[in-house]
Amino acid sequence: MSRFHIHVAVSDIDVAVRFYSGLFAHAPSVVKPDYAEWVLADPRVNFAVSTRSDVLGLNHLGIQAETEDELAMLTARIENGPGPVVKEGLTTCCYAESDKSWTYDPDGLPWEAYRTMGQAAAFTRGADSACCVPTPAVMVPMPKSGKPR
Repeated sequence: MSRFHIHVAVSDIDVAVRFYSGLFAHAPSVVKPDYAEWVLADPRVNFAVSTRSDVLGLNHLGIQAETEDELAMLTARIENGPGPVVKEGLTTCCYAESDKSWTYDPDGLPWEAYRTMGQAAAFTRGADSACCVPTPAVMVPMPKSGKPR
């Protein structure tokens, strides 16, 4: 069964952890100096925060698959949709080893379809310290609004 994913860029990880832990009545399952993640059963969501973006607020949304078959189904859905697709494949992002693909909604909001296979020691493989969302230029021409999110 898949899980809804929300990633929010925050200015202070400690303040965010206190706030969301209180809101969810649940401690995060992962806490790093620049990242925290709650994997909740009710609501069934993977909620993450990080200090890895220059723009605060909603960073991206996604659907987390539990199995390879579920990920294949999710990836097929975004490939058959109207948005652009970047098949990132196996990657390290948000302190996890994952297999993922990305798309943008019509207004430029990034969405990922992914499956996590394990934890990682680093936020990301590359030297780039930003969150793992592909830039709109990598994906497609800008949305009609002309502004990436």
